[in-house]
Amino acid sequence: MQEDFLHYLWKHKKFNLLDLKTTAGEHISIVSVGQHNQNSGPDFFAAQLKIDNQHWAGNVEIHVKASDWFVHNHENDKAYDNVILHVVWEQDTDIFRKDNTTIPTLVLQEVVSKEALQNYQELFSKSQKWINCENNFASIDDFVVQNWLERLYFERLERKSHDIEKLLKTSSNNWEEVLFKMLAKNFGLKVNAEAFLSISNSFDFSVVRKQQSKVMSLEALFFGQAGLLEGDNQDVYYLELAQEYKFLKQKFNLSNENVTPLQFFRLRPSNFPTIRLPQLAMLYHEQQNLFSKIMNTKSVEELYKLFTVATSTFWETHYTFNKTVKQSKKVITKSFIDLLLINTIIPLKFSYLKYQGKVIDDEIVEIIQNIVSEKNSIIEKFNSIKSVSITALQSQALLQLKNEYCDKNKCLRCAIGNNLLGATMKKSIPGNNSITQ
Repeated sequence: MQEDFLHYLWKHKKFNLLDLKTTAGEHISIVSVGQHNQNSGPDFFAAQLKIDNQHWAGNVEIHVKASDWFVHNHENDKAYDNVILHVVWEQDTDIFRKDNTTIPTLVLQEVVSKEALQNYQELFSKSQKWINCENNFASIDDFVVQNWLERLYFERLERKSHDIEKLLKTSSNNWEEVLFKMLAKNFGLKVNAEAFLSISNSFDFSVVRKQQSKVMSLEALFFGQAGLLEGDNQDVYYLELAQEYKFLKQKFNLSNENVTPLQFFRLRPSNFPTIRLPQLAMLYHEQQNLFSKIMNTKSVEELYKLFTVATSTFWETHYTFNKTVKQSKKVITKSFIDLLLINTIIPLKFSYLKYQGKVIDDEIVEIIQNIVSEKNSIIEKFNSIKSVSITALQSQALLQLKNEYCDKNKCLRCAIGNNLLGATMKKSIPGNNSITQ
C-alpha cells in the first residue's frame, strides 16, 4: 500500500461517503477535502468537516498506519497542531493532541471496495509490463489522452526552461550566446552533443560575432578548437584553415584543453562532425542576429527557411579532410531542422517569452503540431499499444510521460492512471453519487 494512493483516495473522494464514521463512532461529513500539500507539513491544508454536526476547519494528515504519526515525529512538530482528522489505512493506535484529546481518525480500509483495491493492486503489480497500464492504455478515451499529452508537453517545456535559465546565468543574460551553445550541442546529436557543447564553451561568443562575415574564419575557429587542424595534411583548404586558426588562436588567446574529443564511430557520413561543424558555421555566416530572427518568426515554414543552409564548397566533395567523394550539396535536411526546432528553438522561444512575461501557448502549439512525430523506441512502443503519436507535440509528451510518470510509478498523478482507477472505483462504490473524475 502506498501513501500516495491514500492521498488520491482522499483528494478525489474515491470511497463510500455514505455513513462515514471515525473510529470512535462519530459521523463525518466532508465539506472540503482541503488543498493538497506537496511540501513539508500536513498533507491537506484548510479542509472543512462536520463531525457529529460540529463544524471543523483545519488540516488533514494521511498515513498507511496510524502509528506512522510517531514514526515521523509529528507529535513534536507544531505544524501538526491543527490536524482535525487523521486518515489512515490501518488503525493500530490512537493519536492525541498536546491537551490529550484524541484526534479523530478515519480508516479508509473500511470504506474502499475490494474491487477498487484489486484494481489498484493490479495496476501496480510487479508483472513484467512495459508500463503499468499497458493492458488498459488502448481503452482510454482519445480526448483524455490528448488533453493530458498537451499538458505534459508544456510540463516538459517548463523543465527545459529551468535548464535554459541556468545557461542564461552563466552567459551573463546573453540570449544570443545561449542560442549558440544550445544549437552547437544539438548539431552534435547524441554522440557528439557534449563535445560540440564543450567547443562552444571554449571561446567567448563575441569571437563568433566578430568572424561572422567570413565563413572560413568560423570553420577555422570550430575545427581548430575541436583539434581537427593538428594533423599533417597538405590539402590547400586544410592549410588555409590551419593558418587562419593560428591567427585566431593568437588574436583571441584561444585554448582547447577542455574540449571533449569528437567521435566518428558508427555515424553516418552526413552526421560526421566534419559536416555538422561547417553547417553550423554557414548558419551563423548567413544568419546574423539569429536569435532576434527566431523570436520574430510566427510559423514553422519561416523557421525552416532560416535553417535551410548548406556547407561551403569544399565540403560538397568531402565528408572528411582526407578523402574526395562524389559532389553533392550538404544541405541541412528538414528532419534535422525538426530536431533543432524540437530541442532548441521552441524551448528557447518558450523560455524567452516567459522571461518577458508573455504567454504564447497557442503559437507554440501551432509550431510544434506542424512538426511530425519523432521516431524512437519509446514512441514506437506507445504507438504499438495505441496509435497516439502523429505530431512532435505528442512524441515529446510521450517521452515526458514515460520518463517522469511511467518509469517512476506515478500513476496516481497521471490523468491516464486516474482515469483507469476512477472509472473502476465509480462502478464499484454503491450509492456514491458525489464521485467525479
